[in-house]
Amino acid sequence: MLVSACLLGEKVRYNGAAALSSSAWLTEWMKEGRVVPFCPEVAGGFGVPRPAAEITGRAGDSVLDGHGRVLTQAGADVTDGFLRGAHLALDEARAQNVRLAVLKDGSPSCASEQIYDGSFSGGRQSGSGVTTALLERNGIRVFSERRVDDAAGGSDVASAASVSGPSCKDAES
Repeated sequence: MLVSACLLGEKVRYNGAAALSSSAWLTEWMKEGRVVPFCPEVAGGFGVPRPAAEITGRAGDSVLDGHGRVLTQAGADVTDGFLRGAHLALDEARAQNVRLAVLKDGSPSCASEQIYDGSFSGGRQSGSGVTTALLERNGIRVFSERRVDDAAGGSDVASAASVSGPSCKDAES
Protein backbone atom coordinates (compact mmCIF):
# COMPACT_ATOMS: atom_id res chain seq x y z
CA MET A 1 0.00 0.00 0.00
CA LEU A 2 1.43 3.36 -1.05
CA VAL A 3 1.13 5.92 1.77
CA SER A 4 2.00 9.60 1.82
CA ALA A 5 5.26 9.86 3.73
CA CYS A 6 3.94 12.88 5.67
CA LEU A 7 1.14 10.74 7.12
CA LEU A 8 3.81 8.45 8.55
CA GLY A 9 5.55 11.32 10.33
CA GLU A 10 8.16 12.32 7.76
CA LYS A 11 8.63 16.09 7.61
CA VAL A 12 8.24 16.41 3.85
CA ARG A 13 5.24 18.73 3.48
CA TYR A 14 5.65 22.07 1.71
CA ASN A 15 6.03 23.85 5.07
CA GLY A 16 8.54 21.35 6.45
CA ALA A 17 5.99 19.66 8.70
CA ALA A 18 4.53 16.18 8.89
CA ALA A 19 0.82 15.33 9.02
CA LEU A 20 1.16 12.25 11.20
CA SER A 21 -1.90 10.03 11.08
CA SER A 22 -3.10 8.39 14.27
CA SER A 23 -4.76 5.58 12.32
CA ALA A 24 -4.41 2.19 13.99
CA TRP A 25 -4.75 0.66 10.51
CA LEU A 26 -1.67 2.47 9.21
CA THR A 27 0.28 1.46 12.32
CA GLU A 28 -0.72 -2.18 11.81
CA TRP A 29 0.12 -2.13 8.11
CA MET A 30 3.53 -0.63 8.93
CA LYS A 31 4.19 -3.47 11.41
CA GLU A 32 3.17 -5.98 8.73
CA GLY A 33 5.58 -4.42 6.22
CA ARG A 34 2.77 -3.59 3.82
CA VAL A 35 3.43 0.16 3.57
CA VAL A 36 5.45 1.88 0.88
CA PRO A 37 6.09 5.46 2.11
CA PHE A 38 6.27 7.98 -0.71
CA CYS A 39 6.25 11.75 -1.22
CA PRO A 40 5.66 12.61 -4.88
CA GLU A 41 6.66 16.24 -4.43
CA VAL A 42 10.05 15.44 -2.93
CA ALA A 43 10.52 12.66 -5.51
CA GLY A 44 9.63 15.20 -8.20
CA GLY A 45 12.59 17.35 -7.17
CA PHE A 46 11.10 19.83 -4.71
CA GLY A 47 12.92 20.68 -1.51
CA VAL A 48 11.59 20.97 2.00
CA PRO A 49 10.32 23.52 2.74
CA ARG A 50 9.03 24.75 -0.62
CA PRO A 51 6.52 27.34 -1.78
CA ALA A 52 2.88 26.29 -1.54
CA ALA A 53 1.40 25.35 -4.89
CA GLU A 54 -2.16 24.96 -6.16
CA ILE A 55 -3.75 23.51 -9.28
CA THR A 56 -5.25 25.98 -11.73
CA GLY A 57 -7.93 24.28 -13.74
CA ARG A 58 -10.30 21.65 -12.50
CA ALA A 59 -7.99 19.13 -10.81
CA GLY A 60 -5.22 16.62 -11.34
CA ASP A 61 -6.87 15.12 -14.42
CA SER A 62 -6.72 18.48 -16.16
CA VAL A 63 -2.99 18.69 -15.39
CA LEU A 64 -2.42 15.18 -16.79
CA ASP A 65 -4.34 16.16 -19.94
CA GLY A 66 -2.24 19.31 -20.41
CA HIS A 67 -5.07 21.77 -19.69
CA GLY A 68 -4.35 22.60 -16.04
CA ARG A 69 -1.16 23.81 -14.39
CA VAL A 70 0.33 23.76 -10.92
CA LEU A 71 1.49 27.20 -9.83
CA THR A 72 3.00 28.78 -6.75
CA GLN A 73 1.42 31.92 -5.30
CA ALA A 74 4.22 33.92 -6.96
CA GLY A 75 3.11 32.50 -10.32
CA ALA A 76 5.97 30.05 -10.88
CA ASP A 77 4.84 27.11 -13.01
CA VAL A 78 5.88 23.93 -11.16
CA THR A 79 3.75 21.56 -13.22
CA ASP A 80 6.68 19.54 -14.57
CA GLY A 81 7.89 18.62 -11.08
CA PHE A 82 4.40 17.51 -10.05
CA LEU A 83 4.09 15.38 -13.18
CA ARG A 84 7.55 13.89 -12.58
CA GLY A 85 6.62 13.02 -8.99
CA ALA A 86 3.32 11.47 -10.08
CA HIS A 87 5.05 9.24 -12.62
CA LEU A 88 7.67 8.21 -10.05
CA ALA A 89 4.88 7.31 -7.61
CA LEU A 90 3.24 5.19 -10.30
CA ASP A 91 6.57 3.51 -11.08
CA GLU A 92 7.08 2.68 -7.39
CA ALA A 93 3.51 1.43 -7.02
CA ARG A 94 3.94 -0.86 -10.01
CA ALA A 95 7.33 -2.11 -8.79
CA GLN A 96 5.80 -2.98 -5.40
CA ASN A 97 2.55 -4.40 -6.87
CA VAL A 98 0.51 -1.79 -4.99
CA ARG A 99 -3.24 -1.68 -5.59
CA LEU A 100 -4.28 0.78 -2.87
CA ALA A 101 -2.96 4.11 -1.66
CA VAL A 102 -3.67 6.33 1.34
CA LEU A 103 -2.62 9.85 0.43
CA LYS A 104 -2.85 13.29 2.06
CA ASP A 105 -5.99 15.14 1.06
CA GLY A 106 -5.74 18.80 0.07
CA SER A 107 -2.35 18.33 -1.56
CA PRO A 108 -1.96 19.26 -5.25
CA SER A 109 -0.26 15.86 -5.60
CA CYS A 110 -2.10 13.54 -3.25
CA ALA A 111 -5.63 14.88 -2.76
CA SER A 112 -8.45 12.45 -3.46
CA GLU A 113 -11.43 14.46 -2.23
CA GLN A 114 -10.63 18.17 -2.17
CA ILE A 115 -7.96 20.45 -3.54
CA TYR A 116 -7.35 24.14 -3.03
CA ASP A 117 -9.09 26.17 -5.72
CA GLY A 118 -6.02 27.84 -7.24
CA SER A 119 -6.74 31.28 -5.77
CA PHE A 120 -4.44 30.92 -2.71
CA SER A 121 -7.31 32.23 -0.60
CA GLY A 122 -7.88 28.98 1.31
CA GLY A 123 -10.90 28.08 -0.81
CA ARG A 124 -11.38 24.43 -1.64
CA GLN A 125 -13.15 22.52 -4.35
CA SER A 126 -13.86 18.88 -5.08
CA GLY A 127 -11.05 17.25 -6.97
CA SER A 128 -7.95 15.13 -6.91
CA GLY A 129 -4.27 15.88 -7.08
CA VAL A 130 -1.95 15.04 -9.95
CA THR A 131 -0.52 11.84 -8.40
CA THR A 132 -3.93 10.59 -7.33
CA ALA A 133 -5.34 11.16 -10.82
CA LEU A 134 -2.48 9.22 -12.42
CA LEU A 135 -2.68 6.34 -9.93
CA GLU A 136 -6.43 6.04 -10.39
CA ARG A 137 -6.11 6.10 -14.18
CA ASN A 138 -3.85 3.10 -13.75
CA GLY A 139 -6.21 1.09 -11.55
CA ILE A 140 -4.84 2.00 -8.11
CA ARG A 141 -7.56 2.99 -5.65
CA VAL A 142 -6.71 6.09 -3.63
CA PHE A 143 -8.17 7.02 -0.25
CA SER A 144 -7.64 10.13 1.86
CA GLU A 145 -6.34 9.92 5.41
CA ARG A 146 -9.95 10.45 6.53
CA ARG A 147 -11.01 7.26 4.72
CA VAL A 148 -8.42 4.80 6.02
CA ASP A 149 -11.26 2.58 7.30
CA ASP A 150 -12.57 2.35 3.73
CA ALA A 151 -9.09 1.40 2.53
CA ALA A 152 -8.97 -1.24 5.25
CA GLY A 153 -12.13 -2.74 3.83
CA GLY A 154 -10.31 -3.23 0.54
CA SER A 155 -6.94 -4.13 2.02
CA ASP A 156 -7.35 -7.81 1.17
CA VAL A 157 -6.74 -6.86 -2.47
CA ALA A 158 -3.77 -4.68 -1.58
CA SER A 159 -0.93 -7.03 -2.33
CA ALA A 160 1.47 -4.36 -1.21
CA ALA A 161 5.17 -4.79 -0.78
CA SER A 162 6.30 -7.38 1.71
CA VAL A 163 8.78 -4.85 3.07
CA SER A 164 8.58 -1.11 3.43
CA GLY A 165 9.72 0.70 0.32
CA PRO A 166 12.04 3.67 0.14
CA SER A 167 10.82 6.94 1.55
CA CYS A 168 11.40 10.22 -0.13
CA LYS A 169 13.33 11.53 2.85
CA ASP A 170 16.49 10.27 1.15
CA ALA A 171 15.65 12.36 -1.91
CA GLU A 172 15.51 15.66 -0.01
CA SER A 173 18.00 18.26 -1.11
